[in-house]
Amino acid sequence: MCLKIENGEEDDMKKILVIGSTVVDMIINVDKLPTTKADIHIKGQTASMGGCAYNVSDTIRNYGVPNLLFSPIGVGIYGDFVRNELAKKRIESPIPLVDMENGCCYCFVEESGERTFVSYHGAEYLIYKEWLDKLDMSEFQSIYICGLEIEEKTGNEIVEFLENYKNIPIFFAPGPRILKIESELLNRIYKLKPIMHLNDDEILRYLGGNDVHETIKKMYDMTNNTVIVTRSAYGADWYDENGFGHADAVKVDNVVDTIGAGDSHIGAVMAELYQGKTMAEAISNANKVAAAVVGVKGALLTQEEFNTAINK
Repeated sequence: MCLKIENGEEDDMKKILVIGSTVVDMIINVDKLPTTKADIHIKGQTASMGGCAYNVSDTIRNYGVPNLLFSPIGVGIYGDFVRNELAKKRIESPIPLVDMENGCCYCFVEESGERTFVSYHGAEYLIYKEWLDKLDMSEFQSIYICGLEIEEKTGNEIVEFLENYKNIPIFFAPGPRILKIESELLNRIYKLKPIMHLNDDEILRYLGGNDVHETIKKMYDMTNNTVIVTRSAYGADWYDENGFGHADAVKVDNVVDTIGAGDSHIGAVMAELYQGKTMAEAISNANKVAAAVVGVKGALLTQEEFNTAINK
């Protein structure tokens, strides 16, 4: 079962619902990660907007596709930063201000561009069903969810909400947190037949073995829907009712950091499918977007950077 998008005025007016976090990414550049008792100097630091949901939403927005960022925002210096940056882009979450400190993500970037996350979770990861129930779900064409929010104490409330709207396609990017989410919750999500999006390391660690194709097929049998797996320099593979597909990677001359590469990839896939592209077209273009993201600092592309990437 694949996501089918029918062209037409009514569908064009619908939005993508993006559920999840918006945080401050504190990007800290180091030669290499320190060991215990080490004393190092960092090469630089930058505060940037981030969070899986925000990164996905920003990519979709670069496509000009309507979407609603459903993201709690707390208080404190990080909450203030997030609200100010959202205001600059005229983005407002429908969730009222949460009287709880907003967290952040410390992103340690090594010389190679590889990143290591150290997160401080706050209000941004807790999403309550009473907020979700106020949405008019007839306005939405598809839904994005992330593993981080499902892992939290309100994860059950998100799943319970989604179970009321089984007719709306779900894109689920659990990330490495798939190993931490309760199996009962994961099984409930799988029954909703989500389109799964993981990288090769995540799916191999979750399902075991060393053959990516075998694990992709195994995941498909669990969800009965498309499974997309990104594979860095190898590109991306997917499996659906038509069998396996592959899209080559886009060469990156200079990897700055890998922050947000996966988020931008699934955001691009969702936007491309919304616009009526085939899965092969969507994933091929998503590879272009993700390649552009690893070539810049942080998770986000300017509109100009995005346009250059997608038109290559």
